[in-house]
Amino acid sequence: MGAATLTAGGAAAHAGTATAATSGRKEPHKEPGRRTLRVHVVMFEGVEELDFTAPYEVFCASDYFTDRAVDVRYVSVDDVRTVTAAYGTRVRVDHRWAPEEADVLVVPGGGYARPADPGVHAEIRRGTLPRALAAASRPGLTVSALCTGVMLLSAAGLTRGRPCTTHHRARADLKQQGGVLKNARVVDDGDLVTAGGVTSGLDLALWLVRRELGPDAAIGLEEMLEYEARGTVWTEGKGRG
Repeated sequence: MGAATLTAGGAAAHAGTATAATSGRKEPHKEPGRRTLRVHVVMFEGVEELDFTAPYEVFCASDYFTDRAVDVRYVSVDDVRTVTAAYGTRVRVDHRWAPEEADVLVVPGGGYARPADPGVHAEIRRGTLPRALAAASRPGLTVSALCTGVMLLSAAGLTRGRPCTTHHRARADLKQQGGVLKNARVVDDGDLVTAGGVTSGLDLALWLVRRELGPDAAIGLEEMLEYEARGTVWTEGKGRG
């Protein structure tokens, strides 16, 4: 099987056009003065395809269901480059690492069961991405991760002493490294939001859309995707519905 090649950048406008074409509806009017929701999906060698494509599509398509503009982009700590994912898909990453310009970071996983291959273990050994994630934290930024991408947050020290979850095969490691493990598909601890394995990226993104853009946007996305969010979201509330 040949490897696919994708090129992606800030995709909000393209997502809105594509959604409008398939639904027959008009693009919503964007209210002037409302700040754009900026989502950065973190890419690295060996990243799992569904881990990054599911949240990327949900956030891109959310632009169609809200009067707030949404900008979604792939970013890499290694600057502009082509990343080869776990199953050979090559993705051109056109945006630099700039968490100070993001409202939400999404960290996918990949390759955790194959420690010698490119993926999460290799990134932890290299250290560049965990150090960058540790330095990224600031007021106003939500750091999120799914699947074994949560182990990158753990390596950055971001999950120690905090409620979190990950892929079921990495839960023991996450707990051993100081995470307060919750048996939930999505765990919302304010500026740290984590999710379980692979397909839970859909639920992570839908929850964050609901949190940041409102329930109507999440409902519209579920209808478009023909997917209903699964599982209970663990959260201490903090004023969120």
